[in-house]
Amino acid sequence: MINKSMSWKDEAGRPFPFLLKPQGKDYLWGGTRLNDDFSKGINLAPLAETWECSTHPDGPSTVASGPFAGRLLPEVLKDHPEYLGTHPRAEKGQLPILIKLIDACQDLSVQVHPNDAYAAEHENGSLGKTEMWYVLDARKDTHLVYGFYHDMDRETLKKGLLEGTVEKYLQRVAVRKDDGFFVEPGTVHGIGAGSLIAEIQESSNITYRLYDYNRVDKNGQPRQLHVEQALQVADLKGRAEPRQPMRMLRYRPGYASELLCRCKYFQVERMLVNTERCRKMMDFQTEANSFQVLLCIGGCGVMADAGKAGEPLNFFRGDCIFVPASCTPLKIHGRAQFLKVSC
Repeated sequence: MINKSMSWKDEAGRPFPFLLKPQGKDYLWGGTRLNDDFSKGINLAPLAETWECSTHPDGPSTVASGPFAGRLLPEVLKDHPEYLGTHPRAEKGQLPILIKLIDACQDLSVQVHPNDAYAAEHENGSLGKTEMWYVLDARKDTHLVYGFYHDMDRETLKKGLLEGTVEKYLQRVAVRKDDGFFVEPGTVHGIGAGSLIAEIQESSNITYRLYDYNRVDKNGQPRQLHVEQALQVADLKGRAEPRQPMRMLRYRPGYASELLCRCKYFQVERMLVNTERCRKMMDFQTEANSFQVLLCIGGCGVMADAGKAGEPLNFFRGDCIFVPASCTPLKIHGRAQFLKVSC
């Protein structure tokens, strides 16, 4: 086992990237695609979510390559806080973000998340939950819940919940592969059946269920709702249907990229790597201010230290790569799609 005082660096003292192994969640609405499509090898049925990059205590990731393999990610980051960089939101041993893959075989509950201020006061200092969804795949009939069709008030909403008529107020939006949705705290929402989604969010696990389609859990009991908390944080105003913005690919040697989302908590880009024809490997390196995370959503390839000091890192569809701040200069070869997440 590697000594905790040691770090994994090149000759110039710059760290290497490493793969992560996720935690799985067997929520009742999940399916099998995370194992079938991404070869997760997690013995859960259903497998609803994989927490790909997480230091949250409800599901921390494990390092899966290099000398730190087998150790929990928060332990490694606690020993090496320099991997997080100088970003003000990075704390010792804790990431400000959490990255998931979600397989919605059934509808998720209609829910809402609090903002940072409410969560800090009412949820033991937790972060709130701002999140972004990128749709990896969706059935033709897939929809999601995104706010209300028109302005609501608490009494009308409570009556709808009591009488089982609340669904008529919920705005349903068609979902297609490659769509992106930004979900601010307070937005009443629900991922629809048939969605395969990558979710990038604040590092929080605070969810208030407003409505759950009268389902029961594996013990035959109704799932817990959090109506009063939800009503305290929910935005009850009607919302315009979210539209997909224009996105523009920017081309560089060996890859193209496009911005999907930028907010004060995270930035998400889609990267299309293809070095087959250009005969030149893609250059990649992080700056001193922050780490980056590469979630491979298609294809495969290899990542190598440009100075050839470390072992090459092979990656495949579904792999999640943590790239520390101020990492060694890297070369990427292959044909793959990534979501690149930074803070």
